[in-house]
Amino acid sequence: SDGYDTVSASSNMDMEDRVSHLEQRLQLQEDEIQLLKAALADALRRLGYCEEQSLGVPPGGVHGGRRPLAATAPKLSTPPPPHPPLLHGRPHRHTTQLKRQTGLYVVSLEATPCPETQHNTHTHTHSQLFRSVAYDGYVRMFLRGRPVTMHLPDDQRESYSLDHKVALPDRKLKLQWVYPSQNCLCQLWTGRFNLNVAKNPSIYLFRSETNLHSFGTSVIIDVKCCYLLTVHPDMVTIATGQVAGNSKDGKLLAPHIRVWDSVSLNTLHVIGMGVFDRAVTCVAFSKSNGGAFLCAVDDANDHILSVWNWQKEKQLADVKCSNESVLGAVFHPMDANLIVTCGKSHINFWTMDGNTLTKRQGLFEKHEKPKYVLCVAFAENGDAITGDSSGNIYIWAKGKSEHLTHISKPLVTGGNRISQVVSGAHEGGIFSVCVLKDGTMVSGGGKDRKVVLWDRDYRKQSEMEVGESFGPVRALAEGKQGELFVGTTKNAIIKASFPDTLTAIVQGHTDELWGLDVHPTMEQFVTCSQDRHVHLWDTNSHQPLWTKTIEDPGRSAGFHPSGSVLAVGTMTGRWLVLDTDTRDLVSMHTDGNEIISNIKYSPDGNFLAVASHDNFVYIYAVTENGRKYSRVGKCTGHSSFVTHLDWSSDSQHLVTNSGDYEILFWTSSGKHVTNMDTVRNIEWATSTCTLGFNTFGIWPDGADGTDINGVCRSHDGALLASADDFGKVHLFSFPCSQPRAQSHEYSGHSSHVTNVAFLHDDSHLISTGGKDTSILQPPGGSTSSVPTRRPADVTRRRELCYCHK
Repeated sequence: SDGYDTVSASSNMDMEDRVSHLEQRLQLQEDEIQLLKAALADALRRLGYCEEQSLGVPPGGVHGGRRPLAATAPKLSTPPPPHPPLLHGRPHRHTTQLKRQTGLYVVSLEATPCPETQHNTHTHTHSQLFRSVAYDGYVRMFLRGRPVTMHLPDDQRESYSLDHKVALPDRKLKLQWVYPSQNCLCQLWTGRFNLNVAKNPSIYLFRSETNLHSFGTSVIIDVKCCYLLTVHPDMVTIATGQVAGNSKDGKLLAPHIRVWDSVSLNTLHVIGMGVFDRAVTCVAFSKSNGGAFLCAVDDANDHILSVWNWQKEKQLADVKCSNESVLGAVFHPMDANLIVTCGKSHINFWTMDGNTLTKRQGLFEKHEKPKYVLCVAFAENGDAITGDSSGNIYIWAKGKSEHLTHISKPLVTGGNRISQVVSGAHEGGIFSVCVLKDGTMVSGGGKDRKVVLWDRDYRKQSEMEVGESFGPVRALAEGKQGELFVGTTKNAIIKASFPDTLTAIVQGHTDELWGLDVHPTMEQFVTCSQDRHVHLWDTNSHQPLWTKTIEDPGRSAGFHPSGSVLAVGTMTGRWLVLDTDTRDLVSMHTDGNEIISNIKYSPDGNFLAVASHDNFVYIYAVTENGRKYSRVGKCTGHSSFVTHLDWSSDSQHLVTNSGDYEILFWTSSGKHVTNMDTVRNIEWATSTCTLGFNTFGIWPDGADGTDINGVCRSHDGALLASADDFGKVHLFSFPCSQPRAQSHEYSGHSSHVTNVAFLHDDSHLISTGGKDTSILQPPGGSTSSVPTRRPADVTRRRELCYCHK
């Protein structure tokens, strides 16, 4: 049967490869046809121009009441094909004679050159293009072989040049705040608490009084698993484990450990570069010898356990740890030569003698063997305490003190047998155990969401239950004067005290995050996510003013100009309106059954545009200050899903982008505007469309139309920010109407940045995206940069951050 299975799997792989090859060939043919159609349309336009010249019509004039063909984008006989699904990674790239690359390419096709513009089609120069652009009144670029035509305003027809270089903006960003996520909390000497976010390239330090100390990104590339961060006994030095990735210049960067100072955020040591495989999943400082040693476990098949003198960056010992996943590794607090590791179906006690590590496997004997041993802590007397996936707490006696060769002082060899059991301490897994300063113990449950206090003899004293909206308990840490901090899987940090006080410090999103908009007059912004939560945030307190749970996954959001209500679009075609003061539901509507990708009020507040993945934009009349809605129009004409939209300043027109890179214009009643002379001089209230004359400079060489997810112009009209698929936020000068414009580049997100928005006073820039659900805001200074990595899996991550100039 194994043979048949192998043949079947091989056949499936062959079939997938063949389908992929056919898809690529089909896309190539579609792009070639698209280019030929564009060339034909351009040739007809040229012929029309030559005909006008022969009839004596002045340049730019009209003959016989006919509008010049250059006034509109070349119209194809059939609509371009919709954006193909990305079934096998990034789109297939190819070249043709009509374009030099599939990324950004500003060019006007010359299928039939006119006498006064004779030049080789394949060897355009900017000066030659400028003559064509200046005369015809538009710029054309190509994305994945598809022409995108953008029309110049009349006041730039004569002066515009592709050779003009736009200076970098004179203002910069610096990260200020991070709303955190799950994993582990650690106490520092200042009373601050460190929260480490799973798979996020950032470390967040919180002061127990003010919830903020500092933020450091320059030291982190990526972090992974539960015990990926450790605090030195000096309570200042921190070590983090890194995943393999790419540096900022694109070079391969091996997994390693970084040791850094939590006050200055300076990297002190880089350890194990080239030694670890895939990732460092566990890391811990020793305790009893002043923290001179550091142990680590990597993500190799054998999960290699290694011990280091981190100050000398020298490896002392290494050994194959386990074929199964290892979730934790920690030094015994009474001896630097004893290490405990735990993970899938095992707990091991390791004794280090010189450069040799000897294992004693934990014996469960008559007790239930759990599927996972999830966490390890140590009692005052040295006993090891474990919490497992079955909800049991096991106490492992500390063992005997012995003298071993080459070791001058007694060594606690570590008992590998269970001395005491607390069965059913929690329903479901126990993800964290914390021994308090007074010798009592606190445990945190996953399924039951309970925080339980135990006395020194492991008898239950008190318990509290974390609310369902916060999620299961994932991390516990003791603060000053008996404070207890709880981190949850739904990205909440809760300040707790027994018997029943639970105060949420912060809560973030837990699923894909795209929806973002800023309050028109106040320092507030709204986010909505596929976790069905809508948060209204205050940028001064960095706290949510309220949280609303909705029935459907959220995708887009927009404030009414009055700020009294906000609209939220969902993934199901439903959209709703909420009161910003009471979070009450004001109105609810449904348009189609697909994603509402964008929802935006007109500047005067009299209209609402609802952009859908069903290729339509629905226009609603808005009355009673945003509390009554009636549909007045439907924009029909896009051949793919609508991605972005902007209203004109007078609220009479709107412009939209779609998934197949169309730029279409509409009236407020939903009528398609085809005369470009009507819209080329319109002043737009916002600039959030990624395709347009004032924003096309954001596209880099080699980009396809999915690489940039969002763009936003500052309210003073001086800056333009973009959010891309590479974890970057770029800051440009506005207008950004030159190819490949210069920008300030900022790293802070671990992967895709989904949206950006300036606050009403332009004091901060907010960005969303990725899966670390975070808002970043470090104190003064310039923004630190994180070495860029393109993860092997391109699952979109969710995070939320904002910056100020």
